[in-house]
Amino acid sequence: LQNGAVPGEQGKQEKSVKRGNWGNQIEFVLTSVGYAVGLGNVWRFPYLCYRNGGGAFMFPYFIMLVFCGIPLFFMELSFGQFASQGCLGVWRVSPMFKGVGYGMMVVSTYIGIYYNVVICIAFYYFFVSMTRVLPWTYCSNPWNTPDCVGVLDGNLSSRAALNLTQLLNTTQKRTSPSEEYWRRYVLDLSDDIGNLGEVRLPLLGCLGVSWVVVFLCLIKGVKSSGKVVYFTATFPYVVLTILFVRGITLEGALTGIMYYLTPQWDKILNAKVWGDAASQIFYSLGCAWGGLITMASYNKFNNNCYRDSIIISITNCATSVYAGFVIFSILGFMANHLGVDVSKVADHGPGLAFVAYPEALTLLPISPLWSVLFFFMLILLGLGTQFCLLETLVTAIVDEVGNEWIIRKKTFVTLGVAVAGFLLGVPLTTQAGIYWLLLMDNYAASFSLVVISCIMCVAIMYIYGHRNYFKDIEMMLGFPPPLFFQICWRFISPAIIFFILVFTVIQYRPISYNDYVYPTWAISIGFLMALSSVICIPIYAIYKVCRSEGDTLLERLKNATKASKDWGPALPEHRSGRYAPVFSPSTESHLEVQPLQPEKGQSEAAAASPVQGSNGSAHSQDSRL
Repeated sequence: LQNGAVPGEQGKQEKSVKRGNWGNQIEFVLTSVGYAVGLGNVWRFPYLCYRNGGGAFMFPYFIMLVFCGIPLFFMELSFGQFASQGCLGVWRVSPMFKGVGYGMMVVSTYIGIYYNVVICIAFYYFFVSMTRVLPWTYCSNPWNTPDCVGVLDGNLSSRAALNLTQLLNTTQKRTSPSEEYWRRYVLDLSDDIGNLGEVRLPLLGCLGVSWVVVFLCLIKGVKSSGKVVYFTATFPYVVLTILFVRGITLEGALTGIMYYLTPQWDKILNAKVWGDAASQIFYSLGCAWGGLITMASYNKFNNNCYRDSIIISITNCATSVYAGFVIFSILGFMANHLGVDVSKVADHGPGLAFVAYPEALTLLPISPLWSVLFFFMLILLGLGTQFCLLETLVTAIVDEVGNEWIIRKKTFVTLGVAVAGFLLGVPLTTQAGIYWLLLMDNYAASFSLVVISCIMCVAIMYIYGHRNYFKDIEMMLGFPPPLFFQICWRFISPAIIFFILVFTVIQYRPISYNDYVYPTWAISIGFLMALSSVICIPIYAIYKVCRSEGDTLLERLKNATKASKDWGPALPEHRSGRYAPVFSPSTESHLEVQPLQPEKGQSEAAAASPVQGSNGSAHSQDSRL
C-alpha cells in the first residue's frame, strides 16, 4: 500500500470515471482550435483591421501574439493540465488569488450570454436563407426606404448614367438592401438603448435553438463535445476557402485586399490600436476567460501542452488573417461597384458579418446555397467557443463542490447554467438588443481580461515563485519551459499588459454605434460590468487574509499566499519529488491493520491528517477508501 499501487490504481480509475478525460489528443487540439477560432476571427478581426489602419494593425497584432498571446496560452494550458482542475481549483497554488478564478467565471458568463445571441442571429439568417431569392437582394420590400440602392437592382444601370458618385454625394444616405434588412427588419432597431421596445420573437426562438444545441453537445461533458468538434472545428475552413476563391475572382477585389494590407503607419502611434491588438489577442485566443485552464484540465498529465499551445495559437491567428482576405476582397468589389472608397462601404461592429457578407452572397450564383453554407459556418465557429464557455462554468462549479452527488448530477448543472444563460440573453433580443450586445462586447470582456492576465502572471511567477513553476512544468513535460517563455512570463508579458492598460485609460473614448452616441448611464453600466469581474480579486483576497491563521498581518498574508497542501498533480502516481506522500509511523500502523479491521481502519484513515493532506486533489476519494 505504501508504494501507492493499489490506491493509485483506484484513484486513476475514479478520476477517469468521475471527472472524465479527452478520448484522445486530437479532440483536445480540435476543441482548443474551435474555442480560439470563433466569431471574432470573422466578425471582429477584419473590423479592427479596417478601423485601425489596415496592414499597420498587423504589426502590433503579431507583436502581441509573440510576446503576450502564445506565452499566456502556454501558461494557462500548463497550469490547468498540471493540477487537473478548473479555473477555481487551480488556485490552490496560492489561495489568496482564487478571486482571479471567480473573475474568469464572471467574464465567461458575460461572453457566454451575448455570444449566443450572435449565434442566434446567425441561426436566423441560416433559416431565412432557405428560399429561392434571398430577402435582402432587392429594394422592393416593405421595410426598404427610398435611399436603398441594391447591387442587383434593375434600375441601377439607369442610375449609373447620372454618375453614381454624384448621386451618393447629394443624398449622403446610400444604404444597401442588406443593411436595411438588418437594421429595419431583423433588429427593428429602436432609437435609444433605454427604449427596449418589444422582444423580436424570431430571434428569441433562434436563441432557444442555439442554447438547446449547446446543451445537447455538452450533455456528457467533454466526452460528447470532443466528438462534435471533429466537424465544428474543421468544416468552417472548407466554406472560408470557397468564399475566398469566389471573392478574389470579383472585379475590384484587389483594391480591397490592398486596403487591408497597405499600412497607415501614423495609426501605430495611437494607443487605441495597441489596445485593440492586445484585447483581440486575448479575445481571440481566449486568454483569461478560464476556458483554456478548463480544457487542459481534462488532458493526460504528461501531454505536451507546449507543442499544442504553439499549434493552436498560430492556427488561430492565421485564420484571422485568412478571413480578412475573404472580407476585404468582397468589400473591394462592393466599393468598385458603387464607385466609392473601401472605407465607405461597410458597417461597423457585428453588422459587418450580417451586412457586408450577405450583400456579397447575393452576387454568387445559386446565392441561397452559399448563404446557407456561410451562416452554417458562422454557427459552427460560434458553437466551438460557446461549448468551452459553458464547460468552464460547469467544471468550476462541479470541481468546487466536488462531492459524489454533484459529479453524478453534472448534466443537471449544465442544464441549469444553459437555462440561466437563455433567460439572461432575452433582453438582447429586444429592439435595443444590439446596443446592449455592443456595450457588453466593449466593456464586459475587453480590458478586464488584461487585468486578470496580468495578476495571474504576477501570482504564479512572483507569489508562487517562478522556480517552483518551472520545476512543475519540467516534472510534467520532462523539460523546463524554453528561456524565451521564462523571460516573457516574468518580465515582458506583465510589462506590456500593464502599459497597454495605462495607455488605454489615457486614450479612452466613449462607445458609439454608427451615429448613435451612448448616454452616460449606459457607459456607467459598461464600467460596472468591467469592474464586476476585476473586483472579485481584491474582495476574495481580503476575505482569505481575514480567514487565515496568524497573529500579525504579515503572517496572515504569508499563510494566505502559501500553496495549500493539496496543490499538485491530481493522481497519486504523478505525485513525485516534493509532492510525494509522506507517511508517519502512526499512519503506517493504521494502514497495516486495515485488512483485519476494515471498518475501523477506514474511519481512522479518514481521520488521519498525514494521509489526507498528502494525496492531492484526490485526497477526498482516498480518505473514503
